[in-house]
Amino acid sequence: MTEPVRETGEPLPGAGPVVRKVARVVLLDPEDRVLLLHGHEPEDPGLSWWFTPGGGLEGDETREAAALRELAEETGITDVDLGPVLWTRHCSFPFAGRRWDQDEWYYLARTRRAGAAPGPRTLTELETRSLSGLRWWTSAELSAARETVYPTRLAELLRTLLDEGPPRAPVVLAPEIV
Repeated sequence: MTEPVRETGEPLPGAGPVVRKVARVVLLDPEDRVLLLHGHEPEDPGLSWWFTPGGGLEGDETREAAALRELAEETGITDVDLGPVLWTRHCSFPFAGRRWDQDEWYYLARTRRAGAAPGPRTLTELETRSLSGLRWWTSAELSAARETVYPTRLAELLRTLLDEGPPRAPVVLAPEIV
């Protein structure tokens, strides 16, 4: 049974686990760098990680529409060409005092923008308390990173994507339970 959530995907007070359909974006710039957001536990900024832009669907929104909306809200970037679904995965993790269960689809997107992203445009209250920046990463930088990155195999997945192009059908990644 899906627990009640706000339209933003945030839990209602007293609600159990949150189950969300999520659209994420693997955004590449003209230099094949990937854009990642830096987030942290709202009450413990020392517990941080990097992740792709994206979030939960709202109402009867399609995953494609959610991917573009979330990218614009979280990064300010709207000049993108949305490509195919690269990967899907189920993940479950603790965040902001709750357990979140998500069915995630990762879309490839390209932008002609080079350099810094404009920055968040519209954030929820929870995002405001838990996002601390964004950064473009090369494949080599991602492979050498000592910081936590989600999905945990993103460096390997990105290298394969850049070497071989998008898969013919979405690749189902192993579930990640944190």
